[in-house]
Formats: sequence, structure tokens, C-alpha cells
Amino acid sequence: MDVVLQALADQSRRTVLGILRDHPATAGELAEALPIARPGVSRHLRVLREAGLVDVRQEAQRRIYSLRPEALVEVDEWLEGYRALWRNRLDALHTEVARGKKARS
Repeated sequence: MDVVLQALADQSRRTVLGILRDHPATAGELAEALPIARPGVSRHLRVLREAGLVDVRQEAQRRIYSLRPEALVEVDEWLEGYRALWRNRLDALHTEVARGKKARS
């Protein structure tokens, strides 16, 4: 999970993942979406591949990158405890707001 979180720590890599969430893309398409040079994009793609977050396939001279969402399962499971905490707090806030509205009526 640490490798995935380290890969997610960079804004450019999160941008790449956001694009790949919507559709597979070539390295050139991804480079157009980022304000960095192509060698930098290649380095980001390598980090994402090594973290298991993207797959690459060769089509003629092009490399097509796609998202591997299963790599995020462990992070999602880890975050679930925090989601439960916030759900409980938001439910309590909702209850207090409802009580305040009743008291004003």
C-alpha cells in the first residue's frame, strides 16, 4: 500500500489517473494534459506502472495506458475506517441540526 500512496502523492500522477479513469490513453495524449516535458511524463508513468496502478499495451508504434483500479483496493479498505468515522460525525451533526430546527419552530 505504501508504494501506491507514494505514487498518489504527486499531482501529475493523480491527473494521469483521472484521465485514465475516463478512458485509456497514449503517452502523447497524457503528455498534452500535463505541464511537463515528455521525459517527465514517462517517469510518472513508470512510477504508476511499478505501483500497479496502470497497465500498458503496445499497439503498433503506440503504447496505450489504462487504469488498474484493483491496485486501489487496499487503500480503499484502509480508508473505510475513516469514512465510517466521518459518517458517524455527519449523522450526529444532522441530528443536532434537526433538533435546532425543531426548537426554533
